[in-house]
Amino acid sequence: MEHQHKLFPLLLLLLFQVLIVASQTDSGDFTALSSLIQSWKNKPLNWVGSDPCGSDWDGIRCANSRIIELKLPGLNLEGELSSAIQSLSELDTLDLSYNAGMTGTIPKEIGNLKNLNSLALVNCGFSGPIPDSIGSLKKLTFLALNSNKFNGNIPRTLGNLAILDWLDLDDNQLEGSIPVSDGQGQPGLDMLLKAQHFHLGNNKLSGPIPLTLFNSSMILEHVLFDHNQLTGSIPSSLSLLSKVEVVRFDKNRLSGRVPNSLNNLEKLSEIYLSHNELNGSLPDFTGMTRLTYVDLSDNNFNSSDIPSWVYASSLPDLTTVILKDNQLSGTLNLSSGYRRSLQLIDLQNNAITDLEMGNQKLNFDLRLGQNKICLENGVSNEVYCKAPQVIPSYSTPTNNCPTPSCSNNQIASPNCKCAFPYIGNLSSRAFSFSNYSNTSYYAEIEQSLMSTFRKENIPVDSVSLSNPIKVTSTDNFQLTLNVFPSQADRFNTTGVSTAAFVLSNQIYTPPAFFSPYIFIGLSYSYYGGEPKGSKSSNTGAIIGAVVGILVFLVLAILIGLYIIRKKRTRSSELNPFVNWEQNKNSGAAPQLKGARWFSFDEMRKYTNNFAEANTIGSGGYGQVYQGALPTGELVAIKRAGKESMQGAVEFKTEIELLSRVHHKNLVSLVGFCYEKGEQMLVYEYVPNGTLMDSLTGKSGIWMDWIRRLKVTLGAARGLTYLHELADPPIIHRDIKSSNILLDNHLVAKVADFGLSKLLVDSDRGHVTTQVKGTMGYLDPEYYMTQQLTEKSDVYSFGVLMLELATSRKPIEQGKYIVREVMRVMDTSKDLYNLHSVLDQSILKGTRPKGLERYVELALRCVKEYAADRPSMAEVAKEIESIIELVGVNPNSESTSTTETYEEAGAGNGKHPYVNDGEFEYSGMFPTIRVDPQ
Repeated sequence: MEHQHKLFPLLLLLLFQVLIVASQTDSGDFTALSSLIQSWKNKPLNWVGSDPCGSDWDGIRCANSRIIELKLPGLNLEGELSSAIQSLSELDTLDLSYNAGMTGTIPKEIGNLKNLNSLALVNCGFSGPIPDSIGSLKKLTFLALNSNKFNGNIPRTLGNLAILDWLDLDDNQLEGSIPVSDGQGQPGLDMLLKAQHFHLGNNKLSGPIPLTLFNSSMILEHVLFDHNQLTGSIPSSLSLLSKVEVVRFDKNRLSGRVPNSLNNLEKLSEIYLSHNELNGSLPDFTGMTRLTYVDLSDNNFNSSDIPSWVYASSLPDLTTVILKDNQLSGTLNLSSGYRRSLQLIDLQNNAITDLEMGNQKLNFDLRLGQNKICLENGVSNEVYCKAPQVIPSYSTPTNNCPTPSCSNNQIASPNCKCAFPYIGNLSSRAFSFSNYSNTSYYAEIEQSLMSTFRKENIPVDSVSLSNPIKVTSTDNFQLTLNVFPSQADRFNTTGVSTAAFVLSNQIYTPPAFFSPYIFIGLSYSYYGGEPKGSKSSNTGAIIGAVVGILVFLVLAILIGLYIIRKKRTRSSELNPFVNWEQNKNSGAAPQLKGARWFSFDEMRKYTNNFAEANTIGSGGYGQVYQGALPTGELVAIKRAGKESMQGAVEFKTEIELLSRVHHKNLVSLVGFCYEKGEQMLVYEYVPNGTLMDSLTGKSGIWMDWIRRLKVTLGAARGLTYLHELADPPIIHRDIKSSNILLDNHLVAKVADFGLSKLLVDSDRGHVTTQVKGTMGYLDPEYYMTQQLTEKSDVYSFGVLMLELATSRKPIEQGKYIVREVMRVMDTSKDLYNLHSVLDQSILKGTRPKGLERYVELALRCVKEYAADRPSMAEVAKEIESIIELVGVNPNSESTSTTETYEEAGAGNGKHPYVNDGEFEYSGMFPTIRVDPQ
């Protein structure tokens, strides 16, 4: 085998030498491209030879032997964007969208692409800050970096992009203030006078909206800053945008009155200002003559009369007015009539006392539930007092043909052909109608899509739309889009990438009521057809293909020999289930008491074919989907990605452990799937996220001192069960705040047993094993000796306790939480002199009783030597004692004292531990989004 391994690089070298023949591609560009894609996986099949331009490589377009376009969206590429990109100096288009496996940071060298006109990296896995050097791309007109994991501030250098038309940074983790120019040479977004689109929602932007952000020289049409943390008032300068059509500032913390000057926005069609703290009377919108959709819900508007613009004919196109969850009162008077365009007036949860209809009959959706009028006798049964209906289901009908019965994961098209469509989620960021039962809207979207695909010469047979939903995390209206191929039953790479490019680069223009939109494409695994290119006249490509086949054959033979040699010795490693009792029916499914085996087809059914709409998270393990079993039970389904398949042993371990541990403070395993090369775990659905996100404020759950004590106790009891009542005992090995989940009652549940170890009799109290865990929580004695004991979990739990007391990460800005607490602690002073490190929110109001004992216990848990640490049972007992000292029953389900409950907002009808907005969390089920309502 030693000699066989040495043969591989020799064959590859021979292949490369043969391919250096006459080429139509600039040698410098080929060298740069080779360096760029060297480590990429899943490259198109026809990327063969040394002549991308002459061989028409998929996704690459050239001019004068120079590479000018890399259009590669939706091709399942994996890798990073290296600094080698800078050498493709003639590049004008770069699109890597919908390749979730493209990760890492954007190199600063991208600023050297002085000819770049379009940069689209939509829905990839990129992270880190957006480099300032992008501001050097003076020819850039289209910049779409949305749906990644970028963090840090918005680079103010983007203000240098003088001809930029489209700016989309939506759905990242960007923070800080909105940058504007300072008059002293520092650029800002206010300098983008050619921009028509500001899409910056779903981030963490904070601070006030600068008054100078908007000016009369701008031609903005879409201004989207929703789902951020912006404060202050709505700037009056917004009224200077004479061409603006859509404004979204919903889900922020804006306050004050809506500026009267906004009434001058004659072209405004949709305005979203919900979920803020705006107050005063309802604004006057009578001057917005093109208005179609208004959402001012969940604010503090207090008008005593509903203004006539809400229902009268002065705004002829207005279809939807949402004013629920305010302080509106008085009478809704419709007796003088209302406009025909009305589809919905939502006034739920206000203080409306009366409705006057005259001789009018309702022909639109009026919602007055939870108003005083609906509490009167004889009125509560009126349709406008009842709960609103959900969005009706929809699926594109067939074109007068019999629907075939498709197999092998194929789907029937509207033209009744079985095929493998390209699938994704098509979402409107400002949907201007509310009559979801009117299917003509969907038909219009379908027709406009087909018109675009035909115009762009993309081989599409038909499209279908289905699964209409309102996504709670973004308030976008979403449809599942299936694009069916026309020439065969599947697309080749060219077909997928060109269809994806039309959507990622906004070449498709939807009907006005669906604009602006966003498309998120799913991975496509059914490529077929002959790869494009490979001209017969190109000797290099032919020789390259022949040599490639030879190399493949040699590799196949060597790999086959290796597999035969190792098959028996590695069978248990490759399949960790071989020693489990086999299912006699299928011969493949291991049987465990308490854990149900699911087939792959069942998993696909329960998740609607793993639809993006069912995705509730993604992380290093893979995708997480919400599913519903036939019983109605909600579950969270963790589907391992390809890169996680090597963790089969951990996968088996988690199944073994969770199938036999049953405790209210441990996450329950419902079942698993191990079929067709898939690894999936089915857990109970735990809706309120991880403890980490509650402590950081990300989840919106308020953590008072008593709640922290109860969460600590719950986690301690779960660990005590593992250490002392499980048979054999179990060491978790990865206790941390992201592995503690909170259920509906905010009861703590210990999760994620992928790294756990069993303690059998022969282990004599410890297991010698490779060190695994999370830095900051890791037991130093275990780290030094590799001897794992229950006391290793106790150490991690002590760090967790300090995290609960301080709301700081274990290691933050190079400072270790254990050392910082020890450094400032002085038992002779008030609160042990810990004021500077404690979470200030628990120091407000009533003194946190038992805090000193709590910190003392935490420091006992993190003693250097395991023998000096208490057991988890002792820890749980001491926490119970601290809770009793506070005056709360440690065994009760209540979460706070009455006083604290009222302070949290129970008096105003709000849940005391959930804020007004949605929240999300990451961990075992990363970025699960839940609507607290």
